[in-house]
This record gives sequence, structure tokens and C-alpha cells, in this order.
Amino acid sequence: MSLARMWRHWIAHLRPARVLLPPASLAQIAAEIGAAERAHRGEIRVAVETSLSFQQLWFSLGARARALQVFANLGVWDTAHNNGVLIYVLLADQAVEIIADRAIAAHIPAAEWAALCTEAAERFSQGDAAAGCCVAIRGVAQRLARHFPASSGAGDELPNQPVLL
Repeated sequence: MSLARMWRHWIAHLRPARVLLPPASLAQIAAEIGAAERAHRGEIRVAVETSLSFQQLWFSLGARARALQVFANLGVWDTAHNNGVLIYVLLADQAVEIIADRAIAAHIPAAEWAALCTEAAERFSQGDAAAGCCVAIRGVAQRLARHFPASSGAGDELPNQPVLL
């Protein structure tokens, strides 16, 4: 457990995600997801977490491990074609993680996701949370459209509204 990380999370807790992402920004992100999903057969969810709890920090929970928990908790894995993707943002660490379900992970290498996470994290570090989310959504959509182009009858299985944790 790092004292610097604990301090960073405590400070971040004072400015929750709902302040950085007001209702208009959340609506913009949801619309971006809706538009993106028309171009491919994947399902995109966005979750933004301000900071981790003291217990999570005590046990050195990292952004990737937390993203996997959120992926499961939000049921992103529970799509008919195993085509869910979670974009997880941990504001206190300025970390962006992308977790792709089995069908997608088999086609898109982790290095591609890592490059996209870095690109989106730059927007977050500049203080533009909505733009960071939209950059990530567009990047995910571009990759999914390449491997899983849209088809007729593809339903919208997961909500498009971002989740603030």
C-alpha cells in the first residue's frame, strides 16, 4: 500500500465523477455508445470510478483488477455472443482499462487495447473526462467494426448509459 496512492484517492474522493461528468456529458457519452454500436455487433459499457475504498487500497487493488470486478458486476460478460467490452476509468489513478469478452479478445490483441487506453488517459489527464470517454468509445467501435461488422437484427443487450461508481 502506497501512502501517495492513498492520498491521491482521498483527494480524488473530494471531486466525485458526477462533478466531472454532469448529466449533459453522460448523455453525450450514451449517445456516442449508441452511435458506435450501430457500426458493429459488439456491446460497449462505460464505468467511471472516482476512487477506491481504503480496504481496496490496503489490499493494493489495481485498476485492471478492479475493472475485471466491474466487468463481472455489470454483467458485461453476459451477452448472447460474448461480445461485451467494458471501458473502465479510475479517475484517482488516471487509469483507463478495456476489458473485452471472449469472442472479442480472441481477435483483438491486448496491445491494441493498451494503446487505446493510453490515448484516452491523455484526455483524462488534461481534465476532459467526456472527451476521454468518447475517444475510448470511438477506438473500441473502430476495432469492433473491423472484426465484427454490423448485421441486421443485432439487438442492444446492455444499457448505453455510463455508470458512475
